[in-house]
Amino acid sequence: MRGTGFTNASCAGDTARDVRPLPQPALMPRSHATEFRVRYAETDRMGVVYYANYLVWCEVGRVEFLRALGRSYATLEHEGTGLAVAEAKVRYLAPAKFDDLVRVETTLTGVRSRAVTFDYLITHAESGTRLATAHTALVSIDRDGRLSAIPAEFRVALEAVL
Repeated sequence: MRGTGFTNASCAGDTARDVRPLPQPALMPRSHATEFRVRYAETDRMGVVYYANYLVWCEVGRVEFLRALGRSYATLEHEGTGLAVAEAKVRYLAPAKFDDLVRVETTLTGVRSRAVTFDYLITHAESGTRLATAHTALVSIDRDGRLSAIPAEFRVALEAVL
């Protein structure tokens, strides 16, 4: 994947040892963009991206947003906190096709003690055509799957970019 925000390490590069200090709040924007090409496996027989893959792309955007914030999602989970999707909504505007360069702009829209929300704008990176908009709400859970508070340091970093 090719990122266009602060960082762009591959999702496969996450490790539990990835503990870096969080950047100064003034340096982190409220939105982060990631670009990648549509893979053939993401399309249906008509050559159009299968609708559920847009939610996968939202996840890619979220993971890269958190990485740009200074904490990988893998590290957050290793430390005992998961973020479970409680709500997801997608509005499809135009089709994406195999080998299109897609841009996912992820915007943090809210933080509460146990929840965080994001909006997404998915566009064709070369033409600027809007492909979809989306929204997700995630809740913080512990290792046993019970609702838990977002860790204080992480919540402060999230709130600082709002």
